[in-house]
Order: sequence, then structure tokens, then C-alpha cells
Amino acid sequence: MKKIFSFIFVSILISPAFGQNNSKKIATKLARPKLVVGLVVDQMRWDYLYRFHDLYAANGGFRRLLGEGFSCENTFIPYMPTVTAAGHTCIYTGSVPAIHGIVGNDWFDNLTKQYVYCTSDTTVETLGSDNSKVGENSPRNMFATTIGDELRLATNFKSKVVGIACKDRASILPAGHNPTAAYWYDAKSGNFVSSTYYMDTLPDWVENFNGKHRVDSLYTKNWDLVEPKSVYEKYASETDQNDYEATPITAGQNSFPYNLTQFIGKDYGKIMYTPYANTLTADMAIAALKGENLGKGETTDMLAISFSSPDYIGHAQGPNSWEQLDDYLRLDKEIERVLNALDAQVGRGNYTVFLSADHGAAHAAGYSIAHKMPGGVFDGKAAKNDMNEQLKQKYGFGNIIKDIMEYQVILNDELLSHTENINREDLTNWIINYLIKKPEVASAFAFNKLSQTILPEVQKQRITNGYFAQRCGQIQIILKPGYFDGSKLGTTHGEWNPYDSHIPLVFYGWGIKTGSTNRETYMTDIAATLAGLLHIQMPSGCIGNVVTEALEN
Repeated sequence: MKKIFSFIFVSILISPAFGQNNSKKIATKLARPKLVVGLVVDQMRWDYLYRFHDLYAANGGFRRLLGEGFSCENTFIPYMPTVTAAGHTCIYTGSVPAIHGIVGNDWFDNLTKQYVYCTSDTTVETLGSDNSKVGENSPRNMFATTIGDELRLATNFKSKVVGIACKDRASILPAGHNPTAAYWYDAKSGNFVSSTYYMDTLPDWVENFNGKHRVDSLYTKNWDLVEPKSVYEKYASETDQNDYEATPITAGQNSFPYNLTQFIGKDYGKIMYTPYANTLTADMAIAALKGENLGKGETTDMLAISFSSPDYIGHAQGPNSWEQLDDYLRLDKEIERVLNALDAQVGRGNYTVFLSADHGAAHAAGYSIAHKMPGGVFDGKAAKNDMNEQLKQKYGFGNIIKDIMEYQVILNDELLSHTENINREDLTNWIINYLIKKPEVASAFAFNKLSQTILPEVQKQRITNGYFAQRCGQIQIILKPGYFDGSKLGTTHGEWNPYDSHIPLVFYGWGIKTGSTNRETYMTDIAATLAGLLHIQMPSGCIGNVVTEALEN
């Protein structure tokens, strides 16, 4: 009896103490960073972090993030095709095309029988330019929420979320369904624009930014090497001028220096093929930071920034060109400038940054061939035309194959549905047999036979993750490593291989440890990790996991 009484007495004494501790924890304000900033580089291979490491400024952009942040060294894109729209969507939704629906930059819609651009929306109008088409964009084609959407929901829409990029899709899709705003570049006017999806008129700070005609002032700088020639000879192609590089700035010219003053007031599209598009993006991002007072409110804000010019330069001249190396050396300085602006505006240690990429890129075919590496070009357009000609002779109908897009064959369903003498399975087998005889092709199969197709699991999983029936073709093509469907000039991307799918992922700042992991992580983990950091719900289609090693608590 005495023991029972003692136990009850001690319990009475202890219980209030526990209650007080719990009350104290509940009363404590939830800790969050003042601002989350996404830095996404369009067409950044993971190896650029280290291939050019010694050339980056010691306390600049990339090396500051690596030295003080947490790097996930083996981060992969878990789907194909690895293209811009799908990549930006995956980063911010934590989802894959099979769920969020953004299967490419463009696709053929099997329901409407129309080609669709990923962010096209004719129900909205342009703000900021007389170019009426440039603003007919919104996120309505994306089915999942973004991490910015979830942040807005979690704070009862008090958090500000802003997307900034030169490419419309690289601003619109990351910003989400209900952001404060998304802004992108109009190559006709040289302005940053938006659409009536977000607002009725542009804010004064955007009008003021556009009024400075920043592109003209950047053109006056022209473009020459930022380092001595010996640096480029050591870290890039042996020579500046190569016959596998395109000439996107001045016809017939693919070597330094580039005269940009000739485009002042005339052609505002050329800037995209220079590092100055990164400068322009950084300028606009810093203007948004100040104009919207991001990181100054009671709730966490988000700024999604995408640097688009590496993709333009890479497509035109390839990963090993002097132009691309120069582009990354200058991008390092722009990221440094953004970080310094964040220090001044929000305060060092008060914000969280992540750096990643939407995809990588293959080596230019000509570069690979010149160095005895596997690789080359598969001409999808020529293959389509040749197959259609042979099928016309076989069945008496032309244009049976509507297109080859994103390594998928799209059949002309409208024609086939009205044609009784064509057996669909026989046609599919004929196309597959044609394709697998091409020297560049490793495999081809019908999507409805994927489960029965003998493939390495990594390929099968990534194809599955990229398949959305309403927006995909009927036959998948897998090329041999190093090969791509594109031009003999420059390069492209879109496949499952590491050069396209192995991307950088570095977390930095508030709530982030210093260190790294070689554990395999995925693009889908970015949104999940941010949700864990912010203590908010994951986006509605998120399949990623929190990178717990990166978080302090």
C-alpha cells in the first residue's frame, strides 16, 4: 500500500512538469528560413561542378555553395525524356511526368489531336509587350502542385512566391499554380513579361526594370574571352573553331570575339546565345528580391530562378566549346552576385538555397567522333520520312507515322481509325523491326509491351515514370550511348544516360549542414527535402524522399 501511494504521489509531481515542458514546446514559434531560393541551371551536367572547379572564384558562386553547403553527388533524373519543361516541373513538384503530366516541352495530345506547348494558354493575355503571343502562357497544363503552392497554402497565401527566367516554361512551371507572379523574357521587345493569369498590370518595379533597356547596355560589352586562351585550350576543345559548332550569333562565325553592338535596338534574341542572358536574369531576380521585399515578411517567401543561356549555348556549340566554358565562368560570378544580394537583403544565414539543373547534355557528336568516343546522330525526321514512304507502298496511305518526338513514335490515329486494312499490331512490329536495324538504335518497343520487354530495370523505370498516355506516343526508341536525335551541330539531351540525367544538387544556408553524400538521390527529392525543412505538406504528386543527411534537425 505504501509503495502504491508513493508511486501516485511521484506521478502527481512529475505530470505537471511534463505538461509545462510540452506547453513550452507548443508555444515556441516554428522556425523557418525567411526565404527559399531555387537556382536551376538549364543544361548543367554534374561534372561541370568539378571539371571547372579550379577556375571558379574561391569565394564566388559554385565554390561557396559547395564549400559551405551540402552536396548530393549522385543525383539523377528518374524519368525520360530529360528535357527543360519536365525537369523544372519535377524539381518543384517532386513528381514525374507520369503524374504531373508535363511530358516534354511540346507534345501531341491524343485526345484533342493537337500539338501542345507545355505552358500554352490562349485564355490569358500578354503583359509588358506588344508581342501578343509571348504572354499566352500559364501553368494550367501541369496537374500537380509545386512546393511554392504548398508554401502558399501552409501560410494562408501570405508567403510570396516569384518565378524568374528567360524561358517562359522555366519561370511558369516552377512558380506553380498560385504564385505572386512569374516573369519571362520577350526576345522581340527585350522586356520581361507576364500574363493576365497572374495579375492585371505589371508592378511598377517591373516597368522600371524594363524601362532601363538593360539588353542594349549588355550588348555594348560585346563578348570576348574572360580568361587567357591557354585556359580554354586546357579545359575545353583544343581549338575555338570547330566544324561541329553552329553559328547562332553571326552567320558563319563560331569563334571569339563576338560583336554584339550590331544588335542594339534591332535583335533582342541574340542575347540568349551569350552569358549576358545570365546577367539579365540575375539583374531581374535581384530587382524582384527588392521590388517584392522578399524575405522581409512574417512568413517564408520563395524565389525560383532559372538561368537559360547555358542551354542555348550548349545546343548550338556543345559542352566542350570555348563558349560554354566562358559561359560557366561568368555564370559563377552571377551566382555570386545573387548570393551577395541575398546577404544584403535577407541576411546571411536567414535564407536557404538549392542549386540544381533540369538536365545535362551529351557531347557534341563531332567532338565524340574526333576523340574516338562512341556517339553520333540519329536523324529522326529522316527515319520518319523513309518509313512513311515505305508504308505508303505497303498500305497505300501516306503519313501513317505522324511524328517522332522525344524518342517516341507517334502514329496517325485519325488515319488509322478510318483504315480497315491496316492491322495495328502488324504495323507496330514493322516499325520496330525497321528501327532496330538502324545502327544508332539499341532498342525499340511498343509502350503497351513495356512490361514484357527485356530491359535493364533503370531504363524500364525511367520510361515508366515518363509515360502519360494522353500525351505520349505509341513506340519508344532507345539509342546507343552517346547518340542523340538532333543536329550534327552542337548537342542535345533527353535520354536516360548519365550525361543527360546526372545533375548537380547542392543545398546551402539556413537549416543545412555542411557536407556531402554519395548515396543515390533523385531530382524528386528536392521538393520533398524543402517540405521537410519548412514543415509543410509535400506537393500533391510528390514521390521523392527527404535527404535527411542535409538537414541540421
